[in-house]
Amino acid sequence: MGADINVDVLVIGMGPTGLGAAKRLNQINGPSWLIVDSSDKAGGLASTDVTDEGFLYDVGGHVIFSHYKYFDDCIDEALPKDDDWYTHQRISYVRYKGLWVPYPFQNNISILTKDDQVKAVDGLIDAAMECRVSNTKPKDFDQWILRMLGQGIADMFMRPYNFKVWAVPTTKMQCEWLGERVAAPDIKTVVNNVILNKVAGNWGPNATFRFPARDGTGGIWIAVADTLPKEKKRFGKQGEVTKVDAEKKVVTFADGTTIGYGKLVSTMAVDHLAEKMGNQEVQTLTKGLHYSTTHVVGVGLRGERPERIGDKCWLYFPEDNCPFYRATIFSNYSPYNQPQSDAKLPTLYLADGTKTSSEAKEGPYWSIMLEVSESSMKPVDVENLLKDSIQGLINTEMIKPEDEIVSTYHRAFDHGYPTPSLEREGVLRELLPKLQDMGIYSRGRFGSWRYEVGNQDHSFMLGVEAVDHIVNGAVELTLNYPDFVNTRKNTERRLAQSFNFASSAQSNGIHDGTELPTRERASSKVSTSGGHSRKSSKQVK
Repeated sequence: MGADINVDVLVIGMGPTGLGAAKRLNQINGPSWLIVDSSDKAGGLASTDVTDEGFLYDVGGHVIFSHYKYFDDCIDEALPKDDDWYTHQRISYVRYKGLWVPYPFQNNISILTKDDQVKAVDGLIDAAMECRVSNTKPKDFDQWILRMLGQGIADMFMRPYNFKVWAVPTTKMQCEWLGERVAAPDIKTVVNNVILNKVAGNWGPNATFRFPARDGTGGIWIAVADTLPKEKKRFGKQGEVTKVDAEKKVVTFADGTTIGYGKLVSTMAVDHLAEKMGNQEVQTLTKGLHYSTTHVVGVGLRGERPERIGDKCWLYFPEDNCPFYRATIFSNYSPYNQPQSDAKLPTLYLADGTKTSSEAKEGPYWSIMLEVSESSMKPVDVENLLKDSIQGLINTEMIKPEDEIVSTYHRAFDHGYPTPSLEREGVLRELLPKLQDMGIYSRGRFGSWRYEVGNQDHSFMLGVEAVDHIVNGAVELTLNYPDFVNTRKNTERRLAQSFNFASSAQSNGIHDGTELPTRERASSKVSTSGGHSRKSSKQVK
């Protein structure tokens, strides 16, 4: 018996990657296609939750900065008005020994005490001397840290912070993923700044970023999904995958329907995909992939935003006086990320746990979003995580014991970070081509498991480029050449490049005769399985 429906391309998952694929398929207007998701809305790991009190929280820290004009054009089409967006200059700090050290830590050791400055500079000099004579590549992330930053900065910040983020020691991570994500300091500039008591300026691709005015990051992807034809989208049980038959090229869904496909673009976690396929060889391969769980904790407070918070965006916490590794002042991104000041809310309790009057009162309100990682190597006391996080906010002087808490939020995302483990590349080099030989393009934050191309713009383009490869054999630059994509000196040249796909599409016999729009040449993961059943990949970090 055949499938209920047959399409040329089936896309699983309506996060950034799946929507990138669907946008490109819709633009090409050639192959027949459908996109499905087990949730009732688009967004995946780039979605936004709203508490009963009206506080918004993203699935972790998401902001919009881009390496791709095509990505920019698509989200600007979805949210085209000037008042759809706020643009911010990143204001980020590292909390260390009661100090706010401007980000990146390694460029701003002038803020530290003299003793710590000496330790940091000694390490930087040792690292510079080691780099001059070394003729081998670092064997892991830890060795990279020592060679680039030295023992002092490694012990003060890099090792403890990265353990809190990844829930795995730096000795168990490779360093090929780093790219533009970690600043390599200029030792002369660092020393000059120490002597002159100066701080370094903003660094990195997200020094300036955009954020949607309303509906959080998830609102972007709902708007992008709304630009697609309604009849091409399926949600809920109609989009919840229960089985993938790679041999017959048929996907079965929770409502009992089946869809046959020519090519499958899957953005579910690749270990979930392997389970749905029931392919023992693929499942065995995915056991070599590792991940951590992310807990997102939100705290909504009554009162004016404190002066000590100011215009801070996101903040890093390497020390053990708090469970979270990052805090985002989410209310600073948009005034619509929390209830308006005339909303009347009762106080749940004071930050120190003291009960107080629960009479509903007006605001104003502000909010903090926290992220905590978990793995078998870094367990979390889930039952007390909210209480411990609030105490951590007091310990780090983010809030005061007498501050009024009016709303709380906690949600765990089983697949939070795809770990760039030592084994990862060996697994992916075998796993992804094997799936592709079956007609399955596993792409996205956990579909292709490459954190270095896991931002929203990267994820979106992984979907776009997968479709371009399916349709006309184009190179998937983001998947295969992440260093090129992330090299900032290449960005402007790449943004200026565009070309027309019409001739290639026509040669494949899928063009309807109309002229195709152009797309630049060089151009989160979504889980559609539902729930958090035990994975075949390892949460061992």
